[in-house]
Amino acid sequence: MQSSGKLIGILLIGGGLLCGAIGTLWAVAQRAGEKLDSGALIFAIGGVLVIAVPLIGAGIYLFVAGGREEAEGKTIKQERKLLNLISAQGQIRSAAAALELGITRDGLKALIYDLVGKGLFSGYINWDEGVLYSKQAAQLKTGTCPKCGAQLELAGKGVVQCKACGSEIFLS
Repeated sequence: MQSSGKLIGILLIGGGLLCGAIGTLWAVAQRAGEKLDSGALIFAIGGVLVIAVPLIGAGIYLFVAGGREEAEGKTIKQERKLLNLISAQGQIRSAAAALELGITRDGLKALIYDLVGKGLFSGYINWDEGVLYSKQAAQLKTGTCPKCGAQLELAGKGVVQCKACGSEIFLS
């Protein structure tokens, strides 16, 4: 789906190019018919450019900003879908989540860390087993690994890795 900023950018670029082409052709035609002298021709083309160049510049800016907006929207949709998958099932295999989202394992890892950084997800994952678990933050702040029960050194908000089993515990 194309963002409105991208569409408006395309329209502005097209309008600027059209305005510039029409104005330039008109000025050249007037010059050929000897209705304009050289100074008037330069003034006419300059006037057209004063209108066309800002339109094209604004169009390029909106097109680029719209592309960034689309990419951010896609990431937000993937994060929302991942949260829904985990909360609906309580746990999900990382391979199944990656397939469902249409991303790689590294992409899944980046989404999870982004959600943890935003404080939207707490749980744990053992990347070797490939299972992502959703747990309440209160259950995770006990100081023990939810997978193997080993003692953890919790240093605050973020990610802690269990030294005994390798599970990563996400705290929010």
